[in-house]
Amino acid sequence: MANAPKGPASYFPSIERTYGRPIAEWLELIRASPLTRHGELVSWLKQEHGLGHGHANALVAHVRAEDAAAG
Repeated sequence: MANAPKGPASYFPSIERTYGRPIAEWLELIRASPLTRHGELVSWLKQEHGLGHGHANALVAHVRAEDAAAG
């Protein structure tokens, strides 16, 4: 498993299986949210969309890392 995803992306297969939505939809949903703080976004995903803490945290961390890398 040399090419296994690391970091937040390692949660993606489980997120798709558990919640039935592709990762691209979750990422788009997070980016469209007016919330900006990591904790606020995690809480929102948990409360409004029923995600578990680890899954919500992984999605938000991934979005923030991608956005930071894009400048």
